[in-house]
Amino acid sequence: MRDQAGSAVADTQDIVVTEATGSEYGQIRIYNNVIAVIAHETAKKVPGVVELQGSLADDLAGIIGKKSKDKGIRVETENEELLTINLSVVLEYGVHIPDVCVQLQQAVKEAVEAMTGKSVYAVNVVVQGIRNMAEKKAEG
Repeated sequence: MRDQAGSAVADTQDIVVTEATGSEYGQIRIYNNVIAVIAHETAKKVPGVVELQGSLADDLAGIIGKKSKDKGIRVETENEELLTINLSVVLEYGVHIPDVCVQLQQAVKEAVEAMTGKSVYAVNVVVQGIRNMAEKKAEG
């Protein structure tokens, strides 16, 4: 699913991840915004990640009620079985950026696969900025 706004939630008709098979009780549907929340909660636990940062479109969507846990995350379906997750992050100044990004990719992939049963094709990370956390603590 691709949308111009770069958000995890575009239209409720387009946000359904394919139904999981194998349930004798009925259909199971997992919406992309649920996957975005899993990715968000996992990403903020990775050392060196300060925040997920959305685009201007995400900021505008926040005015009309878009949840902050969708901010900076876009979930796309490659086919019925594969997901691609795009993350835009701000990292802590001084960290080794490639190492943090690999940890982030691994953690998000494992969490989404474990919680949804879906396969993650890719977790793409865009580092949009760095922030010195020591300065922020001194100001507060």
